[in-house]
Amino acid sequence: MGNSKIMIIDDEKDLVHTIKSFLSSRNFDISYAYDGNSGLEAIKKEKPDVIILDIMMPEKDGRGVLSELKKNEETRNIPVIMLTAKEDQYIRDYMLELGAYEYITKPYDSNILLRQINNVLNKKKDHEI
Repeated sequence: MGNSKIMIIDDEKDLVHTIKSFLSSRNFDISYAYDGNSGLEAIKKEKPDVIILDIMMPEKDGRGVLSELKKNEETRNIPVIMLTAKEDQYIRDYMLELGAYEYITKPYDSNILLRQINNVLNKKKDHEI
């Protein structure tokens, strides 16, 4: 079935490259975008298995990206893990309500992120999501 494809959408370039290196070394295929609009374009082309999405970005933020993904038939079932500096219970609940699979705050632990990605992929494999 090949390697799982992960799409990272975050405007912090250093963070994107850190996550990309970490996940690439664990045999994931990584693609990324630095803003919401190009992220949405890339998702349509790439059809990733999991999306890691930041909330605070220029132009289209994570909320806008998530709600567009969930409205679109082709992208609605792709699990989204929010990775954000916003430690706000209201926003966390709102993002989960919008359809995010998980909400992780920065600074994050790489192993927790990896565990969440694996959880999502295992649930997808078992058709639970």
